[in-house]
Amino acid sequence: MDRRDFLKTATTAVSVAATERLLTPMLHAEGKTPEAEGMIYRTLGSTGERISAIGLGGYHIGKPSLEEQESIQLIRQAIDRGITFMDNCWDYNDGVSEARMGKALADGYRNKIFLMTKIDGRTKAAAAQQINESLQRLQTDHVDLMQFHEVIRLEDPDRIFAEGGAMEAMLDAKKAGKVRYIGFTGHKDPYVHLRMLEEARARSFHFDAVQMPLNVMDAHFRSFVHDVLPVLNRENIGALGMKAFGDHFILDSKTVKPIECLHYCLNLPISTQITGIDNQAVLDQALQAARSFQPLSEAQVASLLDRTKAASQEGKFELYKTSTHFDGTAHRPQMLG
Repeated sequence: MDRRDFLKTATTAVSVAATERLLTPMLHAEGKTPEAEGMIYRTLGSTGERISAIGLGGYHIGKPSLEEQESIQLIRQAIDRGITFMDNCWDYNDGVSEARMGKALADGYRNKIFLMTKIDGRTKAAAAQQINESLQRLQTDHVDLMQFHEVIRLEDPDRIFAEGGAMEAMLDAKKAGKVRYIGFTGHKDPYVHLRMLEEARARSFHFDAVQMPLNVMDAHFRSFVHDVLPVLNRENIGALGMKAFGDHFILDSKTVKPIECLHYCLNLPISTQITGIDNQAVLDQALQAARSFQPLSEAQVASLLDRTKAASQEGKFELYKTSTHFDGTAHRPQMLG
């Protein structure tokens, strides 16, 4: 079966009309709380967990250009102002991101949030070691969601689910109470996500969450919103969006404003949109997006997609799809084990 046939088969149960409705309006039940600056809260798939529709990205808070105390202050301020979903990863900034978040979550902040991190290991041994190291850095005995990071190769699903593979370590960690829910992430191609879901289905395993790039350009090129999101919604798997700005590259196209990027993402039937926050202005912008969000009309969505269509061709502003620029495990394959 070639790539086109696989994608067609994987999404066949979702009608064309249903796929189009993914773009307008937002389908998840949600609520806003005035005391938390109008933050939106949504349900994470079949878990029943309520999380903020804006998630704080873990990579940016560990950047060398940001002082540790600045990172801690930003994380705590985000929580105080209503952001409850915290993203991180074992490899972000060589562990600095997790260590800083661990310090920020002291003094009672850990109990206020839904904590997610990711591991790169593909073998049972590598995955088990990374799970334990993440818990140590985050200064917690468990995370709410642990995800297999960078599922970007066609063989990744096979390695993760193989005998002696990373899934065995993840299930052991869940049994031990170190992990509450299990998911996976990737940014390369919808085909790889669908392969991962197919492998899980074949083993009667249900992922709790899946993370993928969702933005105003994705709809035009190797589209996760068209090929993967309908499957997640159908199977009641929590959909986590990322790369609203494609790092800074989508904004570099000069076709769309930051607030429009975030509103487009919030309009999708997803549980949360994770965004990098490394300064006060960016935090304020993310909170303003939630506070001012109203479901977009068909005309508004069409206008955004029309404006970005020409620039989105060949994925030239979505470098995570078309280059190794964002592929940490390609640059450091030893992290896979």
